[in-house]
Amino acid sequence: MKQKIRIGNGFDIHQFEEGRKLFLGGIEIPNAIGLAGHSDADVLLHSVCDALLGALALGDIGKHFPNTDERFKNIDSKILLKHVGDLISAEGYDIGNVDIMLMAEKPKILPFVEQMRECIAAILNCEINQVSIKATTMEKLGSIGREEGIAASASVLLFKKDTHV
Repeated sequence: MKQKIRIGNGFDIHQFEEGRKLFLGGIEIPNAIGLAGHSDADVLLHSVCDALLGALALGDIGKHFPNTDERFKNIDSKILLKHVGDLISAEGYDIGNVDIMLMAEKPKILPFVEQMRECIAAILNCEINQVSIKATTMEKLGSIGREEGIAASASVLLFKKDTHV
């Protein structure tokens, strides 16, 4: 029996790398340095993918898009999220909400949050008020605090189609 409500959590972290663009929440953020990764290294979207996949016990982003597969080299993470969103829909679930916490000392993302929310809502075919993005610093502690990279954590709530109000 499929449960009517499912919850998932996701986490991702990438270190900074010279010579790359910075993508967060599906948009390019003006910054002197980007994040290292096999794809475009969008930690925010990757954490959402893992949260969605985890909610339905479908594995993780590495299972679906292995970093050993050249098809995914430098791929736009919006494509990955769209695929995951389609899997969730095919399993018979709708998005209740997505809550994301970005952890970074730099750059400040407040000017870009609404655009990120719009992008994610469009990809997941939900309303913007179902997507929350917040950010915090690590108060100079650990690798994030030393400005070595960026991390993101996401939680999602899914409803079985036609069961929510």
